[in-house]
Amino acid sequence: MKNLADIMKQAQQLQGRMESMHAELEAAEVEGRAGGGLVVVVMSGKGAVKKVSIDPGLMKEDEREILEDLIVAAAADAKHKAEALAAEKMKSVAGGLPIPPGFGL
Repeated sequence: MKNLADIMKQAQQLQGRMESMHAELEAAEVEGRAGGGLVVVVMSGKGAVKKVSIDPGLMKEDEREILEDLIVAAAADAKHKAEALAAEKMKSVAGGLPIPPGFGL
């Protein structure tokens, strides 16, 4: 039974580390850029958009489609960075344990 108790203790420790990691990701911010920094999207480490910054020079009616595309590109860039941050944190929490596919955040 000692092995079972050790396993349960390890599971509780892992759960605690996972909760801590989720809180860190919620508080973390990643920044996605597009158009050479003309459009910037800030997201939480969990992928929630927190802020969008647009260079005033892009605020022209005839360039609206370009601006829309740049916002999408900046959001995609920030989301990619948020996913990379989450994967890095997950790896450190798991302590080298193999994580099954689909068992993400």
